[in-house]
Amino acid sequence: MGSGFSLFTNGSSSPSSRQRDLLNPGLGDLPESCVALILEKLDPVEICRFSKLNRAFRSASWADYVWESKLPHDYRSILEKILGGFPEKLRKRDIYNFLSRVNSFDDGTKKAWVDKRTSDLCLCVSVKGLSVTGIDDRRYWNHIPSDESRFASVAYLQQVWWFQVDGEIEFPFPAGTYSVFFRLHLGKPGKRFGWKVCNTEQIHGWDIKPVQFQIWTEDGQHSSSQCMLTEPGTWSHYHAGDFVVGKAKSSSTKLKFSMTQIDCTHTKGGLCVDSVIVYPSSCKDRLRRF
Repeated sequence: MGSGFSLFTNGSSSPSSRQRDLLNPGLGDLPESCVALILEKLDPVEICRFSKLNRAFRSASWADYVWESKLPHDYRSILEKILGGFPEKLRKRDIYNFLSRVNSFDDGTKKAWVDKRTSDLCLCVSVKGLSVTGIDDRRYWNHIPSDESRFASVAYLQQVWWFQVDGEIEFPFPAGTYSVFFRLHLGKPGKRFGWKVCNTEQIHGWDIKPVQFQIWTEDGQHSSSQCMLTEPGTWSHYHAGDFVVGKAKSSSTKLKFSMTQIDCTHTKGGLCVDSVIVYPSSCKDRLRRF
């Protein structure tokens, strides 16, 4: 069989076969330090796959310097923001495993995680973490359960004259370019006999005047966009704008965002608001699987 199987010879092999093994080393004969250098060039998913090859790869896959380059630059600040402190005596792989999971904070109104392929930071803010005009008046708004939301519930608008949703967050975003999206659904989603259905009876007003989306950062960045809401029955991500975090920035980034339709010449309704998503601009194509 191939030379890579020399590791699996047993103790009863002949001297000549052992000599052949020494002349034809396999992957398991590589020093752990060399294996770690190989793993350092791979992405986290590939590292975990290669760790199953043999003992040398498995051991090297726990080396701190292999995972140091996979973590966000200011991972300590991110952990402190999520946990309220930095846990001591954790290996870098443990830290990465924690950050790659979806972690809730701020009483469950926000979630953050790193992308398993790119190690870029992603963040999501529930509608319960936003300021929504009239949200406490059940004549206009209701919170309804949803298995299509990361937060298990969404806010449903029946009818209103003045529509305004505002939010802000302060977070230690790593350097990079980020895109902000509002996750919305025209119509009231539900289930009937196990099948997904959508009640569109209350949808009105969104095709008369466009909705305005805006974002601001504390360093003066501003972006805005406008569009009609025209896709009933499906969850859509509406782009509010992009912002850039510079490499020299060492403090948290303060971000504000809003969605408004305040033309009071007509009412609007039949809209679900789920969340605001801050995503690395390079990974925007993955939002369709969100």
